[in-house]
Amino acid sequence: MKDFPIIRVVSKLLIPYILLFAFYVQFHGDYGPGGGFQAGVIFASALILYGLVFGLEAVQKVAPPAVIERLMAAGVLVYAGTGVLTVYLGGNFLDYDVLEHHFLTDYHVPSGQHLGIFMVECGVGITVTAVMTMIFYAFAGRQRAI
Repeated sequence: MKDFPIIRVVSKLLIPYILLFAFYVQFHGDYGPGGGFQAGVIFASALILYGLVFGLEAVQKVAPPAVIERLMAAGVLVYAGTGVLTVYLGGNFLDYDVLEHHFLTDYHVPSGQHLGIFMVECGVGITVTAVMTMIFYAFAGRQRAI
């Protein structure tokens, strides 16, 4: 894409807005349409656009495959850890009501339902971003069969 400077410039201008929109969808997904899955795909699309325009090596410098592999596991751990925490606190798996009684006594923070959903959606967003990026790495890095 070095022969197409307009595409490179427009991509550099659009990627920050794509990332900002992904964060908007992530953090407002519990109030309206959206959430972790949609935000994860949008965030990964910014990385994929960067990779398509500037090359696989460039995007792998920004988001190394080793980091992406760890993020896939970390997102699942955040999701499952939220459920295990609710069981540990005496509720059912992903029963967010117990979070309110243990963490939200004198602070001005959201209810247990809101906190639990937020934690789960963050885990989903991290996992989806990492998996979609790793799928792009797998397809973009394959060699042509002769």
